[in-house]
Amino acid sequence: MFAIRNRSVFALLSVVILCGFVASQAEDKKVEKKAEPKIKRELKLFNGKNLDGWKNSMFGGDGEIAVEDGQLILDMGNDITGVTWKDEKALPKLNYEISLEAQRVDGSDFFCGLTFPIKDDSCSLILGGWGGTVCGLSSLDFKDASENDTTLFRDFKNGQWYKVRLRVLEKRITAWIDGKEIIDADLTGKKIGIRSEVEPSKPLGFCSFRTKAALRNIVLKEFEPVGK
Repeated sequence: MFAIRNRSVFALLSVVILCGFVASQAEDKKVEKKAEPKIKRELKLFNGKNLDGWKNSMFGGDGEIAVEDGQLILDMGNDITGVTWKDEKALPKLNYEISLEAQRVDGSDFFCGLTFPIKDDSCSLILGGWGGTVCGLSSLDFKDASENDTTLFRDFKNGQWYKVRLRVLEKRITAWIDGKEIIDADLTGKKIGIRSEVEPSKPLGFCSFRTKAALRNIVLKEFEPVGK
């Protein structure tokens, strides 16, 4: 009876220790996830007054580009309207984050096509494409935002501002909308690229497809090297 009781106590202690270990690991992961990289510099990419630093991407069939009430307006084109950042040397290729507010003013397709550098390649974050709801990265392993591991579907309301954040690290691209993580892509072993249509956006640019878009508060933060 004494041996049985000891075995029961030992089993109970083992469960308690195991639960404590699991909880500790979970807590460590929470702390790790909350850890933010150290900001090396911050660059305001849009001054809200004019197109200083930007140029018309010249896709062909572009809509009008204007600055109104502190907003960068990409009017509806046939098919793509966009702007490209002029000074490639000012842009980091890793360990940075771009934040902005974006709005689909009118139309029903992507209102934020953000093409960005990563090492010697480029990639694009698409919000509201393929008829209005598809989000994702184009392209990973030659697959577009509509058909790779980052594909997700969500509704966007015309006339509503959305806070967008994109982080580019050595082996990971992460994106948020209104503070909610929507993409966390592990790049290990993946081929990164863009669709040929958005070549004029390189190295950094914004575009919309048959849609009037508004952008504001565009800021780039470069981080101290963080690896992954």
